[in-house]
Amino acid sequence: MTSTITDDKRSAIAEKLAGIRSFQNLLIANEQQLIGECSNSEIRDRLQKMLDDDRKNLGIVETVITAYGIEAKPKETVKEAVQQAQKMMQSSDLSLYEKVSSHELLKHSQVMSGLIVHKAAQVVGADITQAITPLNAVNFENRAHQEQLKGILEVLGTLELTGEEADHSVWAKVQDGMAALSGIVGSVVTQTTGQSDLKIEDVLRMDHKKVDTLFSAIEKCNDPQKIQELFSQLFQDLTVHSEAEEKIVYPKVQGFYSNTQELYDQQTEMKAILEEIEAIEPGSTEFRSKMMQLKSAVTEHVNQEEGNLFVAILNHCNLEQQEQLATEFKEAKKQLQTKMR
Repeated sequence: MTSTITDDKRSAIAEKLAGIRSFQNLLIANEQQLIGECSNSEIRDRLQKMLDDDRKNLGIVETVITAYGIEAKPKETVKEAVQQAQKMMQSSDLSLYEKVSSHELLKHSQVMSGLIVHKAAQVVGADITQAITPLNAVNFENRAHQEQLKGILEVLGTLELTGEEADHSVWAKVQDGMAALSGIVGSVVTQTTGQSDLKIEDVLRMDHKKVDTLFSAIEKCNDPQKIQELFSQLFQDLTVHSEAEEKIVYPKVQGFYSNTQELYDQQTEMKAILEEIEAIEPGSTEFRSKMMQLKSAVTEHVNQEEGNLFVAILNHCNLEQQEQLATEFKEAKKQLQTKMR
């Protein structure tokens, strides 16, 4: 069995996520430019709040890509689209209204990309759905931004055509649109998760849930090829997760967590079982038996981390330290995922 197999569907989703990241960076650059070119204080304030949201949402997108487990580059067509949009935004021939209009279209494209990834995840695997869950908050917030941009376009368009301010009822309509959107999607828009500032416990727990989902999928599957693909993802996720923990997390906690060596030992055992499973025919009786052994070892490890290690971190690290540890862990995972491609 080869541990680096990645099926085409998972690779395509990874590529789409990379495209979403590229467009998220573009949205941030656009909003910075629009704020600089706009003299209307109401619009500037709304664009600034949008910029703050999008900076936070970039962190969420990065978290999702890391949790997904496959680093990819955006398609060439996406790179070209970003370059064309940048050139358009920098053009002195376009009015502010035309630039905001172009920006609103990019927001729509970003929303659709997020929705497509969500639907594709439902088709391909429950572990993917688990990994991309935070992206839902980004999707809904981008829809809320579209409502804001419609109001901004009404104000700018009226001013451009008549030289006069639009009726202030524009903003009331925007508020109504926001309220209607919140009613459709529940509390997701208003309860922004702030996942760009995830603590290390949150990031580790996300990985644990995804691995548990992969175990369940493998247990329920009878197709040897699909089992091989799922195990390949499990192999990569467990390997990257454990190596990133050993590089970033464990050295930081060993000063106040007395059972750190036990965590190292548990992961050494898990890695050994993984290597044994690699050489076994997927779906065979021996494979199933070894997978049960692996799941038991992982469960014991997860229980110690979530039941004891997390408490120790909460007691000895302030919020900023927990968030910094999460950032370093995600960066280590990103580098390891890139090496495994």
